[in-house]
Amino acid sequence: MKNSYLIIFIATIFSITSVTSQEIDKPFLDITNFSDGPYVFISNNKLIEKKILNGVVTSKVLESTQYDTIFTPQKSIYKNVENIAALSDIHGQYDLAIEILKNNGIINSNLEWNFGKGHLVIVGDVFDRGPKINEMLWLLYKLEIQAKEKGGRLHFLLGNHEYMVLHKDLRYVHDRYKIATKLLGLEYDELYGNQTIIGRWLRSKSTIIKINNSIFVHGGVSEEFIAENGINLSNTNQIMRSSIERSKQEMKSTDFYKTYYGKKSLIWYRGYFYDNLVDADITKILTRVNSGHIVVGHCSNKEVVQLYDHKIFGVDSSIKKGTYGELLFIKNNQFYRGTLDGKLVKF
Repeated sequence: MKNSYLIIFIATIFSITSVTSQEIDKPFLDITNFSDGPYVFISNNKLIEKKILNGVVTSKVLESTQYDTIFTPQKSIYKNVENIAALSDIHGQYDLAIEILKNNGIINSNLEWNFGKGHLVIVGDVFDRGPKINEMLWLLYKLEIQAKEKGGRLHFLLGNHEYMVLHKDLRYVHDRYKIATKLLGLEYDELYGNQTIIGRWLRSKSTIIKINNSIFVHGGVSEEFIAENGINLSNTNQIMRSSIERSKQEMKSTDFYKTYYGKKSLIWYRGYFYDNLVDADITKILTRVNSGHIVVGHCSNKEVVQLYDHKIFGVDSSIKKGTYGELLFIKNNQFYRGTLDGKLVKF
């Protein structure tokens, strides 16, 4: 009887908010089989964990020491790193991402860090489109801790979809989260607000970093961005972090929004793939950022690709489709594709 009331309750909510059954994936119509979470909120110096289990919201108070609540941003520049891997645009495809990371030796069968002193760069866009965003975020949260303990690093760079969600642009949120947010009584962006563990963790992340001789950034570095902003990685990352709490209206009142969120910005730029640039254009950009290569996501391909004689690498291998994906490996300044089945293919 209790489950019947739950189903009627949710049906009523969706009727009121004009969300029809056609907008919700069929596997989630029966909320008695719907589970999600955890979401850990910070309230009056307490940690409150909320989960949804079989359509029922549970809440419990955690030990205050169970999670850090203050996150210090990582450095923006790293040197002398022997092994680097890069993966981007996971878009909630948790199961496929796990398969890629396992088969390429980044994690083991227990989903624990297995990359030693290597650095794994997630080049943006874990959020939106797919059904397992929260699972992926918690995995990366855990792996970041484990990597550091082993002398390695996990770098989660924010892409355009991270910034979209944090700024309440929820156009691409998967349908299953419409159910989760109704049950929790919150908007989707509030699940990752500044009073949540993952929300604070996200707000500490960088947008652009340099490892050895390579820049990593979600969209790319455009000539226009350099001309308007210069290129100081630490300053740029801090500007982007601070912008998360600013409203779009405020940012659009000056040229700030165009510079940092426009088509030529670090998180939205697609010029390497679509603007018919020539080698001299790329060389000019690389000279300005004092790097030999730029690794980007954002523009989807069937596999990891190189452009402009190995100066640009695109690591958005269409994981968002849920069927295939790859990693980029950089070992001793040699570049390789790490295929879904774990084979290394040298560029």
